[in-house]
Amino acid sequence: MVAVITAGLAPGLALLSYFYLKDKYEAEPIFMVFRIFIFGALLVFPIMFIQYVLGVEEVFKHSFSQAFLKVALLEEFFKWFILFYTVYQHIEFDEQYDGIVYGAALSLGFATLENILYLLANGVHLAVGRALLPVSSHALFGVIMGFYLGKAKFSPNEKRKWILISFLFPFLLHGMYDYILLSLKKWIYMMIPFMLFLWWFGLRKVKIAKPNV
Repeated sequence: MVAVITAGLAPGLALLSYFYLKDKYEAEPIFMVFRIFIFGALLVFPIMFIQYVLGVEEVFKHSFSQAFLKVALLEEFFKWFILFYTVYQHIEFDEQYDGIVYGAALSLGFATLENILYLLANGVHLAVGRALLPVSSHALFGVIMGFYLGKAKFSPNEKRKWILISFLFPFLLHGMYDYILLSLKKWIYMMIPFMLFLWWFGLRKVKIAKPNV
């Protein structure tokens, strides 16, 4: 049990530490970051319940609708909603990079609890694969979401555009990720270039938002 929980926690905390420590000059309050991380973790339960009901009722029968609607739309909308209504207007959100920190914290809270539950059900031997794919992809979806919310916060003339993009891009990327897993037998051949692109795209946003790090 301890080994599973440790293996489930480690990648999420490591990635969160990486993005948090990038903010060298005006780091966010650790309590605020931890609170957003917990909010993300708590999202697992209502989303799992909704996805379970949708699965039992066979609402989405095809891999495309399952990937984009049952998984990506639900997860990214709830994460966006929490980030927008708990962080976006907060006084601590005072520079663009803050959106990346909070977006990563929220997504990694979700991914970490989901990862622990998955490893408890399926075994700790899957921990490395889970760290490389679901946990890191959630982190990068959160980075991208937070980056564009940061642009919205500090671009008053284009606020609506960036708010829309802050949801749209993570949703589409998440849908593509799940569609690769659900629809392709040899999914690894598409997943490797997709994850390389996702890391490149996410780290580019980090560099743009915090050019001095």
